[in-house]
Amino acid sequence: MNPGTRSAVLSDSRTLSELRRVADIDLDLLLVDFTGPTGPGALPGERLAATEVLFTGWGCPPLDAAALARMPRLRAVVHAAGSVKHHVTEACWERGLLVSSAAAANAVPVAEYTLAAILFANKRVLESAHLYRATRGPIDLLDRYPTVGNYRRTVGLVGASLIGRRVLELLRAFDLRVLVHDPYADPTELEAMGAEPVTLDELLRRSDVVSLHAPALPQTRHLLDAPRLALMRDGATLINTARGALVDTAALTEELVSGRLHAVLDHTEPEVLPTASPLFNLPNVLLTPHVAGSLGGELDRLAATAVEELERYALGLGFRYGVDPGRLAYSA
Repeated sequence: MNPGTRSAVLSDSRTLSELRRVADIDLDLLLVDFTGPTGPGALPGERLAATEVLFTGWGCPPLDAAALARMPRLRAVVHAAGSVKHHVTEACWERGLLVSSAAAANAVPVAEYTLAAILFANKRVLESAHLYRATRGPIDLLDRYPTVGNYRRTVGLVGASLIGRRVLELLRAFDLRVLVHDPYADPTELEAMGAEPVTLDELLRRSDVVSLHAPALPQTRHLLDAPRLALMRDGATLINTARGALVDTAALTEELVSGRLHAVLDHTEPEVLPTASPLFNLPNVLLTPHVAGSLGGELDRLAATAVEELERYALGLGFRYGVDPGRLAYSA
């Protein structure tokens, strides 16, 4: 991992103590590439040759065939973050490496952010705050907001991913109808979790709030294009805590400028919008700079989860959050 990641993720003394207890590890040795000198007495080459497990994070370089050739004893990769697609290559699966990810831990704050966004969207919190700021006086709420609220509103989740399922669990505490679209999910399982499986177009037509939880794949690029955005109800809210590429930014901007839709966007395409983008100033848009995922103290959860996985490996147990290479083609 890179130095910034180590400082952020491995900052809790209790987690570091557990890591030392579980593994023979030199916390002063941080690899940012796998191309250092080799041979007896050379670092990091000598350490790499003896390494059984890599403890990785954001900034880990690709584990390609050349890197793996320097680690003949490597058996597992424990990733203290979400997606492993940036560094776990096909060569890792050909070697038969075991891989674990803390994606389930990272799903927690994203789901919490999403839940707050859903409840605030149906309550029109952002819109009413802007109005109150502008008027600085009394507002006839019953006249201005005759249909707001979360009672019996319909929420559509696009993607039954780790985050999507976590959101679904959180929503069960509320009087909401929940629709889910995911072509890879078991409809019976979704129904057992309290959701109604539907097609994407039906979800867009029926939902008061649409929340995206699908991975960025070639087949999901601009999943919500202009025709699909046009299916959404007047006044509906789009929440994107997934990836900006899922939405046609130009088409969404047109809908938002018109005022027909609302949006809560933690991800956009491009990742940072041009400074002239109207989305920064629209009263029906909440833009946040990729804050839904783990930040601050929430990073300790990622590290703790990874250390627990490392201990399971040390004890000869299977990973609780093992990565299935067969699912990577349609997951984050």
